[in-house]
Amino acid sequence: MTGSENTEHDKKSGGLFSNFGDKVNELAGGGAAGEAKEDKLDKAIDWVQEHVLHQGQQKDESASEQFKDEQISDFIRKEYKNVTGSELPVKDK
Repeated sequence: MTGSENTEHDKKSGGLFSNFGDKVNELAGGGAAGEAKEDKLDKAIDWVQEHVLHQGQQKDESASEQFKDEQISDFIRKEYKNVTGSELPVKDK
């Protein structure tokens, strides 16, 4: 195979490092495993990002996307407590 044919083959098959990248992402808390660990507030943030902000599908997010969502949910929890004086009724996972 020539260089361009090899690159095209890698794109179709996911490439040599595709599975490695997926495993690293999962170990960092991303992918389907990370999605399963989200609480209801995190899922609500995903819904707003997908349907209101039109940021695309929020399933199988990278670890960095899930980290960003967790930062948003932590901020919401903190501000809710500052305003109401009580914890947000949705438990953090």
